Amino acid sequence: MNSYTVPTLTTRIHASIRPPGSKSITNRALLCAAMANGKSILNGCLRSDDTRVMLAALSQLGVTVEELSGGESIYIEGQGDGDLQSDLLIQVENSGTTIRFLTGALSVLGGTFTLDGISRMRERPIIHLVNALKSMGCDISCAANGCPPVKINGARSQGGDVSIRGDLSSQYLSGLLMASPRAGSPVTISIDGPLVSVPYVQMTMDVMNAFGVAVSHERFERFKVAAPLEYEAIDYDVEPDASAASYFLALAAVTGSTITIEGLGRKSIQGDIRFADVLQTMGCEVQWTDSSVTITGHDLVGVDVDMNDISDTVQTLAVTALFASGKTTIRNVAHIRHKETDRLSALANELRKLGATILEMDDALEITPGPLSPASISTYDDHRMAMSFAIAGLRIPRVEIENPGCCEKTYPHFFEDLHRVIGLEDE
Repeated sequence: MNSYTVPTLTTRIHASIRPPGSKSITNRALLCAAMANGKSILNGCLRSDDTRVMLAALSQLGVTVEELSGGESIYIEGQGDGDLQSDLLIQVENSGTTIRFLTGALSVLGGTFTLDGISRMRERPIIHLVNALKSMGCDISCAANGCPPVKINGARSQGGDVSIRGDLSSQYLSGLLMASPRAGSPVTISIDGPLVSVPYVQMTMDVMNAFGVAVSHERFERFKVAAPLEYEAIDYDVEPDASAASYFLALAAVTGSTITIEGLGRKSIQGDIRFADVLQTMGCEVQWTDSSVTITGHDLVGVDVDMNDISDTVQTLAVTALFASGKTTIRNVAHIRHKETDRLSALANELRKLGATILEMDDALEITPGPLSPASISTYDDHRMAMSFAIAGLRIPRVEIENPGCCEKTYPHFFEDLHRVIGLEDE
């Protein structure tokens, strides 16, 4: 489809959904399993563009990968000995997790590789990860603008002390952490400046721990990884994606409906499940179990919230704010300007189309609701723009989502699931 016109929801609904597996957990588990000794099975994996790219790269490197149960489970025979194919060009398209995680792992393991992507990927900074790996003894470089392509030239890391910026993306640190057990000696990583998206770093450590490698840290400012260590091959269950769940939580909030998210509760290792707490602050009723969360929408009020730790839900909150009374301010999210698109600028453009008054700041967005109007929403080839603004269309007639196919990146069946939840399975 070139565009998708969102069906307007005219009644409140009661529904439940189990979103697909977490992209963030899937790609972390794939890499840990690939570096393990032995055979792992990952259950509940996300099948999307981002995970397809990671799987293709691992296969290209010589890792044995087999899809089971229609792709929801993946068998991996890890290359714990580091005996990978080399002299390769690896195309990562626009998958940030793939290029950052593989850059760390391949630099530490050694070999000759070039990692490259689409034009947008060549605008996404990676120089800070490259510099950190250089300080560990790796022979690595990137383009003059500090972005991909990345070239790795064979020198294997011997470990040691390293510093890395934390304010642009936590994926740099996650890539270093997952690679560090394969270094020649223990690794200590110090964070330069504030660390964004801390829950994603905790997620990385949780996945590593499941595969047998523990990381210690001091207030998320200094991390220590024993090395050399081997990852253990295991059977691992991937949680449903909490970022994907945010769209259905927002659906409940803006339509006064009741939605239960299955498979995600207070025991989730994903920080983005805390989006439910933000909605509670806005006026929603929230009920938790260990493995589910239920939201019932009520009259919404604007909030002033620091979204640094759960920045993948910024677009969802920004759209929800259209239906609140009063101003909503989203703070401390400058780093999302370096995602699939400049998300603060894109949000400002598209929210204005729907009638909101927007104040865009370097690291924040202020949203004042106004009379709502139909619009054609540009998605900037950003999956989260498409999915979040689809929720607005449930309340605003004749909202059209351009290029809905960009959802393939993390949620290929989003619009099918949206139809099912609102009772339009046959359409």
